[in-house]
Amino acid sequence: MSTIAKETRFRIEGMDCASCAAKIDTAVRRLPGVSDVTVSVTRGTMIVHHEHGADLVEPIAKRVTGLGYGIAKVSTEPATASEDQHVCGCGHDHCHADGPDEPRHSHAESHAHGASPARHVHHGHDHAHQHGDERRAAGLPIWATGKGRLTIASGVGLVAAWSLGRLVPDVEVWLFAAAMLIGLVPIARRAVMAAVSGTPFSIEMLMTIAAAGAVLIGAAEEAAVVVFLFLIGELLEGVAASKARSSIEGLTSLVPETALLEDGGSTREVRADSLAAGATIVIRPGDRIAADGVILAGESAVDEASITGESLPVHKTVDASVFAGTINGDGVLRVRVTAAAADNTIARVIRLVEDAQETKAPTERFIDRFSRFYTPAVFFIAVAVAVLPPLVMGLEWRDWIYKGLAVLLIGCPCALVISTPAAIAASLAAGARRGLLLKGGAILESLGGITAVAFDKTGTLTTGRPVVTDIIGNGETEGDVLGLAASLEAGSNHPLAKAITDRATTEGAAMPQAEEVRAIGGKGISGRIGGAEVFLGSASAVAERVAVGADVARQIAELHEAGKTVSVLTRNDAIAGLVAMRDEVRPDAARGLQALAKLGVRSIMLTGDNRHTAQAIGSTLGIEVRAELLPQDKQRIVKELQATGLKVAKVGDGINDAPALAAADIGIAMGGGADVALDTADAAILHGRVGDVASMIKLSRRTMANIRQNITLALGLKGVFLVTTLLGISGLWPAILADTGATVLVTMNALRLLKIPD
Repeated sequence: MSTIAKETRFRIEGMDCASCAAKIDTAVRRLPGVSDVTVSVTRGTMIVHHEHGADLVEPIAKRVTGLGYGIAKVSTEPATASEDQHVCGCGHDHCHADGPDEPRHSHAESHAHGASPARHVHHGHDHAHQHGDERRAAGLPIWATGKGRLTIASGVGLVAAWSLGRLVPDVEVWLFAAAMLIGLVPIARRAVMAAVSGTPFSIEMLMTIAAAGAVLIGAAEEAAVVVFLFLIGELLEGVAASKARSSIEGLTSLVPETALLEDGGSTREVRADSLAAGATIVIRPGDRIAADGVILAGESAVDEASITGESLPVHKTVDASVFAGTINGDGVLRVRVTAAAADNTIARVIRLVEDAQETKAPTERFIDRFSRFYTPAVFFIAVAVAVLPPLVMGLEWRDWIYKGLAVLLIGCPCALVISTPAAIAASLAAGARRGLLLKGGAILESLGGITAVAFDKTGTLTTGRPVVTDIIGNGETEGDVLGLAASLEAGSNHPLAKAITDRATTEGAAMPQAEEVRAIGGKGISGRIGGAEVFLGSASAVAERVAVGADVARQIAELHEAGKTVSVLTRNDAIAGLVAMRDEVRPDAARGLQALAKLGVRSIMLTGDNRHTAQAIGSTLGIEVRAELLPQDKQRIVKELQATGLKVAKVGDGINDAPALAAADIGIAMGGGADVALDTADAAILHGRVGDVASMIKLSRRTMANIRQNITLALGLKGVFLVTTLLGISGLWPAILADTGATVLVTMNALRLLKIPD
């Protein structure tokens, strides 16, 4: 019978990538009594399966904090204040429960992750690295974090070494060596701890070997620069990972903290997270809805853009469903709660995002994969060159030790270390100048292989705001229809009202003073203008007030078929005219889709909008359309496309896009969109140009071609000098040139990427 019967959960602080998780997994898995380990970068958690009765909390904490990560045990029982202790890898004051920078694990956070409040145990380990700084110092500027300070110190040391080296050339090497040590010491410590814990050839170890090797061959300046660039890359990676994690958790802020609970004929304010299914709540005009539910009484226009992506408020009446986090319009609603806080729409979206991110195949950094074989191979080849010929063939020891040392210098991985990140850094900088933000080299690498792009409609292919498209008079001039409608809507912030008043202002339409203006919930708005009773509302609301002729009905139907929202204006119980509005396509949308087609990339629209509107936009752009979708539908369709062998990018700007953005091979957020879309996505287009999607793919393909060229240069030169060294043609100085020369060449080649062709 198996003795494995227990699991212990931990919260891990400071994981930025799959490499971090792999190091923790390897270190903990090697402990006696541990049978299985599951580490989640997205959730920042670790589950350890171990023998029942074995107290492994202390050994696990020591192993993880030794690697430089913070760790807290998640208790299965509520913790009291006296039990609250913290495991951290730094030993600073801020790590205590009452410290200013310590993140508090709230009740809501624990439930959001399916965990109970955390028990913490403190250890006095030194900080082995700064991966956790951004999480512990959330909200601080980059330069104020531990990792930021280390990067700045390394950069200042590099500049100081260069400046002083010009004045005192004799000590220049030592100055650059000292500058290098500023950044290399913590990197080397991490490398040693990782090696002791079972990961001997980590990227930290590769960097340590590369920098030390560069100093040994007299290239201390190169070593200092390589270490500085490595720290910059880690800094950006850590900040992005921490921000993405906190922004996803921040989705819960869309749901109000309190709700009006109807109890015994009266209402009282309660915490929203205490609402149970079956409870009745009252939603006032302008309030965010506190829970998923069904309307029992009342009608109103509800803004559901955060959930469905619908560009315009949706009219809701009795028996209609409403979602937590959406915004009530101008009517009072009584709603029966259908889901508790842990199961509402927002909570499900959070889980969908996290689950989709967890199922992504981890993309290992090229240099980390290569170092598993390259570094040890070079070492053993060098030893073999130095030892075997004298031992086996009786050749001169001095000559072959010299050749072995030359092989070590040829094999110094500096050029290889810099070749890939130099190209990536240049491309990321060039992209940023064009408003193309990509979250790391793995994303840049993957973009070039995209074969299908799924676009959201509202705010992505369209501008995201309605505009007046048609004004039709029925016994009135178009100017009079527009002026009367704008008079009623003056002062309103409703998207449709703003579209009308903006058009009237642009055209200089006369807007007479409206009196006795009142909103009629879910129907429209009425008032008196020049002694006449004027009403502006939906076609169905107008049909309840006046007779709608066949010609007017036909015009309304045609406008609806074109995907437009129609407001009907009446004066003294007679139809005066129609005002049609639609969220129009972006000016460059058609060109952007054509550019993708030229690259051999398929385009599809996924939207929560109604089918008529979506089809009208789709016909204009010539794009395949899927409409009336919820967040989980968009995610499902992305996975279906992937199942057919396509590599899918998802482009969107709203919270409703977050699950699909995370499920796609690459998620791209349009500028000006919701924070969660920007932070969940792998890349962002800040200027909102559809054509920039094709630009991103082109940039990726150019970058990967450049990286292949760099690797060929670096390895090719090494291969040539390896052969000439073994033949006795070249020695140590050519061996040095094999690395430093390759470094210069690959850097110059990478710099070509700074210019993006038009």
